[in-house]
Amino acid sequence: MYLQFISFWGGFWEALVNSRELFFEASQLTLALTAVSIFIAIFVGLFFALLKISNIKPLEWVANAYIYIVRGTPLIVQIFVFYYGLTNVWMISGFWSVSLGLAFHNGAYIAEIFRGSIQSIGKGQTEAGRSLGMSQALTMRRIILPQAFRRALPPLGNQFIIGLKDSSLAAFIGVSEIFAVATTQGANTFDYMTWLLVSAVYYLILVFLLTLVVSLIEKKMAVSGDE
Repeated sequence: MYLQFISFWGGFWEALVNSRELFFEASQLTLALTAVSIFIAIFVGLFFALLKISNIKPLEWVANAYIYIVRGTPLIVQIFVFYYGLTNVWMISGFWSVSLGLAFHNGAYIAEIFRGSIQSIGKGQTEAGRSLGMSQALTMRRIILPQAFRRALPPLGNQFIIGLKDSSLAAFIGVSEIFAVATTQGANTFDYMTWLLVSAVYYLILVFLLTLVVSLIEKKMAVSGDE
């Protein structure tokens, strides 16, 4: 048993070292998927958050329907709908199919984060903006949203991390990100456990880096808010 344990971990470290270039490229693709999808999802989420808090009922119904559909269906189904559905209209790469699918999915959760953050701002802030002659839209843009974004940053950071890990589903439509490379190597060597652990190391590193970046942004915004 002891020799098997030593042999397994020896093989793991060897695989980790020898595959660093392969997984480095896959990590870049994983980060690109995450960055693009989250960038789009922020705008999607903000748009539907504003629809949901509007006083126009049909717009609120649209936002609620979107959030309900996202929450009620699996992410892998949403990605496949984007991949197979969009390719029936025009040719789109697997990268963009996954990016749009992840953006569509994360946008619903980000919408709820923004909604809660916006509604947590006291009504006196809006009244103060209007008393200065600002329009409702200008008050929202200059006074409410900056404060709401600061409050939303911690849960947004968690959603970014979830988005990074969800990008592993890109493997199911042939995008060579970290999980896809790991399963391919596992199939080639008949040693899935070793390569899945290697992929786990890279995901842990990326999550650590993303957490660090979000923490730095939180501290920077906290300092600027105190000033």
